[in-house]
Amino acid sequence: MKIIAYDKQFDLILEGKNTAEPYDSEDYINYVKMNKARIKRWRKTGKILDELEQKIKQIENPQKWILITEPWCGDAAHSQPFIEKLAAINPFVSLEIQNRDAPGSEIDSYLTNGSKSIPMLVVRNQSDKDMMTWGPRPTEAQQMVMLAKTDQNKDPETKKQNLQRWYNEDKGKSLQQEIFELLKD
Repeated sequence: MKIIAYDKQFDLILEGKNTAEPYDSEDYINYVKMNKARIKRWRKTGKILDELEQKIKQIENPQKWILITEPWCGDAAHSQPFIEKLAAINPFVSLEIQNRDAPGSEIDSYLTNGSKSIPMLVVRNQSDKDMMTWGPRPTEAQQMVMLAKTDQNKDPETKKQNLQRWYNEDKGKSLQQEIFELLKD
């Protein structure tokens, strides 16, 4: 699916026209509302690192970038806009978005510690062979999440706020640096 169709999913959920599980829950509707705002903000204010932009411009053969995600995913809302911006730099890069929980999703081939963690970016060459994968979040954020799972002293809301604060302060730089390193190979 293209970015426009994915964006339309947010609208349908928020307009009450998609009430399938999990969007029959007020919590999930609120996640979608927050994520739509986050995506809009990063699309407007997110800056691409110069060295990564140059690396993307150097791509000379078609690549298919597949982003596996869901509208409710907070981590994706901080990554997707940057991945979109990167794909738009070079016409040899096409971006497809897959819903993790939809039929045909390829998430089962890209599990993180046995779970369907998202977002997951898969980059394939013109022969449809995987060149790299990235996800479900920048390494430092992933370490925060793993540590938070073992920390019983903080309530879940504080853990979420700490992660969101990290994303806001990082401004997409860690994601971009990691993608840059993966593309160097």
